[in-house]
Amino acid sequence: MTTTLHPAVERADLLIDLQRYEEARELLAQRLAEDPEDIRAWVELARSHVEDGEDGAKALEATERALALDAEDIGALHMHARALRVGGRFPETEGVLREAIRLAPDYWFSYARLADWLWRIRMITSGRAHGGQVRREDMEAALREADAIAQEAIRLAPEQVYGYEVAWLIADMSANRSVAARMDEAILRLDPQHEQALARRTKAAATAPGVKATEAATLYADALAAAPDSAPMQRGLDAASYRLLRGLRWLALLCLALAATGIDLFATDGDTQRELPLPLGQRLWDLVPMAVIWALGALLRYRRLRAGIRVNLRSLIRRLPWSRIVLGQAAWAMLCALLITQIPWTDRAIPLVLFWTGLVPSVATMWFDRPKAA
Repeated sequence: MTTTLHPAVERADLLIDLQRYEEARELLAQRLAEDPEDIRAWVELARSHVEDGEDGAKALEATERALALDAEDIGALHMHARALRVGGRFPETEGVLREAIRLAPDYWFSYARLADWLWRIRMITSGRAHGGQVRREDMEAALREADAIAQEAIRLAPEQVYGYEVAWLIADMSANRSVAARMDEAILRLDPQHEQALARRTKAAATAPGVKATEAATLYADALAAAPDSAPMQRGLDAASYRLLRGLRWLALLCLALAATGIDLFATDGDTQRELPLPLGQRLWDLVPMAVIWALGALLRYRRLRAGIRVNLRSLIRRLPWSRIVLGQAAWAMLCALLITQIPWTDRAIPLVLFWTGLVPSVATMWFDRPKAA
């Protein structure tokens, strides 16, 4: 019986990692023709079928051949469990994994894999027994049982990320947010670039009450620097960037309100409206608070943003139609504000029309365009 890894099996292993399954199977077929008792070759052959998702029956056949050579081979048992799952015999994997634990009680991965799959198996069993409905008490019991096994995996290998991933999933399914947060912290201690844990932690921080759009965008940009290919964090950065763009619309509406105030557009009891037309000096002075609003509220804020956020803002404007709509509404409101203040009107009828024309398009959409960034 072969006990060392043959070079052909090593090459096949690399080919499977590269998803070149057919080439791997050809190599393994040649190797097994030379030595049909090479367990590792049988296991790799099963792996090629499992990861290719091509034929669960062939994967099972390969693992059965490996186990016929050595029924206590842990690697063959784990691959057999995977083949059973691919082959539609998921509940049978529990017995295989428990046998792996019995044979190697100190091997952490068997516990982690069993914990990962056990609660799912229990829910399948409960669903079959109750007409497709999973009883709540069955689910809670399954999660408790799986969590105890996951904690044993962590005890045996506290430096391995997978055990914490399984424990996080169980805590999340149990709606135990504090435990899930601790598991995320443990995962990030071991792997600071872990995409899912980083995305979850960043989302929790960015969506906390009181966090401003600029802060949220910075959090997502920092996280993307560590995991640049993370789709969830890119979506989070897009959402925060969209919030920044929506903020520009509020600046424009504030300027529109100041324009209406400057011309005394709406009469109030006891106050005398200014005579029209306003002097040129007054009209020019009305531009000062608007300039301050845009300088402090937009220009300085934009210059202080990280380069990555500025790039994403420009990209979002190209990619998301609602970003362009929001900017268009802000520009339209500002144009109306300038027309109200800078033209020497002799009557308030047209400025009143301009005010409502600038206000209504924004107000009509701002209540339901919030989620458009997603």
